[in-house]
Amino acid sequence: MTLRIANCSGFYGDRLSAAREMVEGGPIDVLTGDWLAELTMLILAGNRLKGRPGYAPTFLRQLEDVLGPCLDKSIKIVTNAGGLDPAGCAEAVHDLATRLGLSPTIAHITGDDLTGRPLDLTNADTGEPLNATPLTANAYLGGRPIATALASGADVVVTGRVTDAALVTGPGIWRYGWGPGDLDQLAGSVVAGHVIECGCQATGGNYAFFQDVPDLAHCGFPIAELNADGSAVITKHPGTGGLVSAGTVTAQLVYELGGPRYLGPDAVARFDTITLTDDGPDRVLISGVRGEPPPDTLKVAVNYLAGYRNTMTLVLTGLDVEAKARAAQDALWARVPRDSFDRVDVELTDSGLLRITVMDADERRAGRAFSSAVVETGLASYPGFYALTPPGNATPYGVYWPVLVPASEVRPRIFLNGNELPPTAPDTPEARPATGSGGQGLGPSGAEQASVVGPQTAEQASVVRAQAAEQASVVGAQVRVPLGWIAGARSGDKGGNANLGVWTDTQERYDWLAAHLTPDTLQRLLPALAPHRVDRYELPNIKALNFVIHGLLGRGVAASPRMDPQAKALGEELRAKEVDIPPHLRD
Repeated sequence: MTLRIANCSGFYGDRLSAAREMVEGGPIDVLTGDWLAELTMLILAGNRLKGRPGYAPTFLRQLEDVLGPCLDKSIKIVTNAGGLDPAGCAEAVHDLATRLGLSPTIAHITGDDLTGRPLDLTNADTGEPLNATPLTANAYLGGRPIATALASGADVVVTGRVTDAALVTGPGIWRYGWGPGDLDQLAGSVVAGHVIECGCQATGGNYAFFQDVPDLAHCGFPIAELNADGSAVITKHPGTGGLVSAGTVTAQLVYELGGPRYLGPDAVARFDTITLTDDGPDRVLISGVRGEPPPDTLKVAVNYLAGYRNTMTLVLTGLDVEAKARAAQDALWARVPRDSFDRVDVELTDSGLLRITVMDADERRAGRAFSSAVVETGLASYPGFYALTPPGNATPYGVYWPVLVPASEVRPRIFLNGNELPPTAPDTPEARPATGSGGQGLGPSGAEQASVVGPQTAEQASVVRAQAAEQASVVGAQVRVPLGWIAGARSGDKGGNANLGVWTDTQERYDWLAAHLTPDTLQRLLPALAPHRVDRYELPNIKALNFVIHGLLGRGVAASPRMDPQAKALGEELRAKEVDIPPHLRD
């Protein structure tokens, strides 16, 4: 029988009514939610330093609405809202249940927290050493501990840092009994988990062709109907707004992606084997996913405090905007020397906003000493001067730093109603199939992943350009249109890197896209990418390309001075750029 896994949260701060909507809107077997992004772990660490919970309290608000109905309907609840304190979150769930007169069996999973343990702090993306003390260090666990908790009778499972996809893979292992060697089934569940982990982004939210989405304001959350063979139908409850189509599913498949080999602690999912099939209104079947053995390492999300930051934003209007930006900076640096700060970043946007960000180990230097100096220029700067930000103090900022740890050194611990279950066989390389190419060492999953498939070489790119030139000569006349007329896009962040996925709806359009949208062309269309290494990966099975822009976001979202620190708008910037295409592709 199909296992119906519903999502009710795509991030810490998502729609509070979603849990109730999913439980009341139709039949489901498991209610899941994702509260943990890279940034969230740092936010929770800050909360904990202030004496607040190290877990996501909004989960408890949602749970209050649905705990009783879930117990009545035998709906299992699986959440990573435990964050940095899954035990504390589980205790809060118990207190809530007691207040409601309910007696659920509550499991919580620990073992991901490696803070204080000796680790190799070499950055898994850049190879740099870390010369700072970690504030947090959490390994990305897989789905098997969740499955064990469910098999032991848990009604509610609270985890800390697990992969986003583990919230689907764990229930799949529980229901279907998949072993470590059932790689295709595990990989299929990883793909399904990746699609629904971000909530409404799978059902029309943030969709490039949003005008095709009915009743977007009341977008329904996604459901994965997971089958025993690892295939899954992505759908939503009837009567809800939004759209589930090959396009909305593809958009989420390329979100925060690297290469076709999507690594995780349960399996490596081959995104270049995915097949999408229309299965009726608001139903898309994902099938054919091939899996490979997982690597013998796990990714660890390390966060550390890096100093203090402050940003002032000025508005530049009318003529000579670039000259006005220079005048504004000259006036500022005459009052407070630019080289007195550890780091300065200046961004002039197309809309005429001048953002000046300073970072420094000294809170006072980055605080009023900087922001007040900007205000002092108000009558001695460019014409039309005004600011969007008042003078203010500096705020602390942190840096996300991914590292690797041998999987054999991480042992999940499972507690049922506060009592620890006997340890299961460790998920070590010896307990796994031969790692093969999966043993390259990067072990993230869900949104946290990296590719070990090489991007196009210069020689390959040259061949692509030659093919493009040949195609253009055959087609003849060209028309200039925004790329977004024939292609969708979705972009996001992975540490200091940005990803940009682009897809089309027909084979002919994809053939043109693959021939023309090279890394060089992307950098020409988006000049801000020119200083950065750009890797391109092809996913012809879903008519998509994925680009990884290395270092665009500096040291990650919490430290990035960009107005768009998570590169969310990068895809739409690309779609607005005009390109020359054969006329028949426009229709």
